[in-house]
Amino acid sequence: MRYIKLRDLEVSRIGLGAMGMSHGYTDSGKDEAESVRTLHRALELGVTLIDTAEIYGPYSNEELLGRALKGRRDQVVLASKFGLVSHAGGGPWNLDSSPANIRTAVEGSLRRLGTDRIDLYYQHRVDPDVPIEETVGALAELVDQGKVRAIGLSEAGPDTIRHAHAVHPVTAVQSEYSLWTRDPEARVLPVLRELNIGLVPFAPLGHGFLTGTIRSTDGFEEGDFRHGNPRFTGENFQRNLRIADEVQAVAAEAGASPAQVALAWLLAQGDDIAPIPGTKRVRRVEENTAAEGIRLTAGQLERLTGLPAAAGATHTEAGLRMLER
Repeated sequence: MRYIKLRDLEVSRIGLGAMGMSHGYTDSGKDEAESVRTLHRALELGVTLIDTAEIYGPYSNEELLGRALKGRRDQVVLASKFGLVSHAGGGPWNLDSSPANIRTAVEGSLRRLGTDRIDLYYQHRVDPDVPIEETVGALAELVDQGKVRAIGLSEAGPDTIRHAHAVHPVTAVQSEYSLWTRDPEARVLPVLRELNIGLVPFAPLGHGFLTGTIRSTDGFEEGDFRHGNPRFTGENFQRNLRIADEVQAVAAEAGASPAQVALAWLLAQGDDIAPIPGTKRVRRVEENTAAEGIRLTAGQLERLTGLPAAAGATHTEAGLRMLER
């Protein structure tokens, strides 16, 4: 495994998103033992960047990581997020990035994770009711106190990134970025590179779609993020299968899996990018991390880059309202 720097924070070239171990997908939270084995195997393979959030569960994903990483904490660059739980009474899925809420949130995350510091602490979604300068000011205090090593933003737009960075250096921005979600390229990536901020793509496999294994949505449980998602419904789903088929064709040519090809394309976009493919299975973390060794030809990269845009929005209307794209 190679390592890169997100600003001054050294991380593995490929990280691990832990959300699906507890939250968001069919079968999430049903096999904790396999999730723990997956986390331990990731560390054996050289993965250091592990990503979670208080909203995942809520809370149970951080608790899982706290148990799994006990005695292994120093091997991990641990990332978590705040802002989608209001601790003043609003509860989960209510935006709150006020300084008071941040102070409450970080103490809960530290306790559940069983640690004295969070290496990379993200604002999960931009809160339009709280100036970003106030939010980042509170995060800077946590850095001064040693509770947080570096700060990040998630799904933030260029203006928010600039205003945040003017208060305290932003280490990374997390956004959905993959062969079927190219949004960061035009507006966000140029700003990040100007300011020396790393990009951490989540859902780099298109919520599993780019693996080529999803040919029907019949098996999705109602609580699955993809159940009712515009890209996974109706004609959009059928049109998007063509993208997965093309990735599969390149994979056959490259002697790799579709997931490895999708990740290899993403890694080829720059050494300031550290994707966090999510999985709860050992075999998948082994497959995903092996993508770091895949080298696509110029022709293969061009072919993938030229794929048509995915049909349908990445989120429901309520989810889209929380994004600064």
